Amino acid sequence: MIGNISAAQLLNTDQLELLIDVRSPVEYKKGHIPGAINVPLFSDEERAHVGTIYKQQSPQKAFDQGMVYVRPKLDWFIDRMRALASTQEPISIHCWRGGQRSRAFAQHLETHGFEDIHVLKGGYKAYRKYILEQLSIPFSLIVLGGFTGSGKTHILHSLKDLGEQVIDLEGLASHKGSAFGMIHMKPQPTSEQFANDLYRQISYLDRDRVIWIEDESITIGRIQVPYGFFQRMKEAPTIFVDMHQDLRTQILVSDYQYDCDDQLTEAIQRIAKKLGGKNSSSAIEMVEHKQYNNAAKICLKYYDKIYEKSLDKKTAPVHRLKLRQIDPTINAHIILQFFNNLP
Repeated sequence: MIGNISAAQLLNTDQLELLIDVRSPVEYKKGHIPGAINVPLFSDEERAHVGTIYKQQSPQKAFDQGMVYVRPKLDWFIDRMRALASTQEPISIHCWRGGQRSRAFAQHLETHGFEDIHVLKGGYKAYRKYILEQLSIPFSLIVLGGFTGSGKTHILHSLKDLGEQVIDLEGLASHKGSAFGMIHMKPQPTSEQFANDLYRQISYLDRDRVIWIEDESITIGRIQVPYGFFQRMKEAPTIFVDMHQDLRTQILVSDYQYDCDDQLTEAIQRIAKKLGGKNSSSAIEMVEHKQYNNAAKICLKYYDKIYEKSLDKKTAPVHRLKLRQIDPTINAHIILQFFNNLP
């Protein structure tokens, strides 16, 4: 018998289930439930054709054309599923709205001996609605702020090593947040997948305990932070680590100087108007001569002004803390002691 499962049940169960996404590859690539395996009923081209028939002719003719595409694959579907799971293992299946695609796939499995099968009610659409609602719920967030180059991401990782709960937004977004943010990073996911991955990471954390997160704008590269979650970030208190520019320059040079002169130059060119023609030309010349410290100091003047303006707009409390070294482990200990002594 084929059962139904809600998004909340699927995501909050302790039972490990094989999750099958039967949408087309392009749908899966745009955004999918973390851990889901794509076993598409239609190719991207087939899905587009069926959709056109649905709109221009009728649902029945679209269904008939869909069957034309699916029938030659029926044996492959079973072979693929047997390679992934035994017939007794629990399997959850979803498509976009929990309709014909997922239900037909589930029925096909059932007729070939698979027993414990569930269809996600409302499909991927219901999952997205559920996680965006969950990301809007208040959290015990502490925002770690600081001027560019303060090593905030390194400090967050050290806080995690010390047993603190941490969300690395830049890691999830595969971008460090500035014009230089894509250097040494993998290609970014879609904003949709970013939200999916963010919820998955949060689901492992204890909401009653403090969660540390880096200060970010609503966009990280081309990723958009879910609006509801960004509102929770804006409401959270900030610990602003105040570090001398010379120390921040050391961190930036350590992070960016290796094998990326062309990318550094391109990034400087992207902010040339805001830096000013003379400053941008000087910074590019410094990079060409491997004088990374001087190039970084020129760019920091621009980024420091931007961050000061963003601090002025904060309505939640901002607690400033002076740091006099770059070691992230030492700084993590200092920040924790400072936080624990706040009134």
